[in-house]
Amino acid sequence: MLIVLGGLPGTGKTTIAREIVALLPATCLRIDTIEQSLRSAGLLAGDVGPAGYVVAYALACSNLLLGQRVVADCVNPLPVTRETWRAVAVEAAARILEVEIVCSDVVEHRRRVEQRAVDVPGLVPPTWASVQQHDYLPWTTRRLVIDTAAVSAHDAAQAIVARLRDDAFVTTTPDPFSGDAP
Repeated sequence: MLIVLGGLPGTGKTTIAREIVALLPATCLRIDTIEQSLRSAGLLAGDVGPAGYVVAYALACSNLLLGQRVVADCVNPLPVTRETWRAVAVEAAARILEVEIVCSDVVEHRRRVEQRAVDVPGLVPPTWASVQQHDYLPWTTRRLVIDTAAVSAHDAAQAIVARLRDDAFVTTTPDPFSGDAP
């Protein structure tokens, strides 16, 4: 099972990811941590481009192939990033639940961004202006949308875990060994 949490910075993805792994054993992959590790290693500076996502895709696939649940905590801003997460699930013959985390209360969202505590050494948090200018394209595919202005992180995690049982929302990828694959 691959659970992909996407949304702008400050919407509550990381807090929800932590709540999910408290409810379910899972590997949590946080793009902020991966990208900052690449910067700290001196491999990349400033904007790391797609490198953090490429590492996360590989780690997710290897953990899924080991039979582990994976929670991916990332902005997931573009159709190509969303498509690639789905391709990872297909490659690992895993189910996927895509979740878009939003915060409809602009004042609250801004407060979260501006008062964000940095828990990744060396990570420079985004500014409100950078969040507003983020290249984040609207979703056109089926996903679960959670508004953190309306629900707590714990309740959001509970809703996500409950949704895992709803086959209408979870995409099942074909099993390449069952003869059902296209």
